[in-house]
Amino acid sequence: MKIIFTVFFILASHLITVPAFAEHKLALPKYSQVYSEQSDPFQDAVAAIKLAKETNRNVLIEIGGNWCTWCHKMDVFLEKNPDVYHELHSKFVLLKVSVSDANENEDFMKSLPPVLGYPHMYVSTSTGKMILSKDTAELLVNGQYSTERWLTFIKDWQANSQQSVITASNG
Repeated sequence: MKIIFTVFFILASHLITVPAFAEHKLALPKYSQVYSEQSDPFQDAVAAIKLAKETNRNVLIEIGGNWCTWCHKMDVFLEKNPDVYHELHSKFVLLKVSVSDANENEDFMKSLPPVLGYPHMYVSTSTGKMILSKDTAELLVNGQYSTERWLTFIKDWQANSQQSVITASNG
């Protein structure tokens, strides 16, 4: 009986935490949620830029894929840090672009500065002007994504920030 109670308690506590964990998530366009090998990144970029213009945000282009371990780690970090998640999505329209063996999205990638590793991020204004190429390793401290570095990045590169145009990492 004690074992049944323990199992029930563990399951019940898990069910209580799962909705709380997911309740901070926002309703986002598909291109902001997943890396899709079938998506047309040009079409998604047009939609993201339109939304950014309507909401006075910049576009954060995240290059990666479902194969990318660090992409998954970044998604988990954002899920576990609702303050960063909400700040990111309130200041940027996120556009995830998949690169993989099945679809390298070569034409789209040719329009961007070189990728330094995966995931890699670019910041574009709502007019489509590229202002930053960012190696996401710069958001790590001791091998983990840093809340402080993420929040600083978001603050520094949000729309209407006074940053100058750069095509390389801001090191």
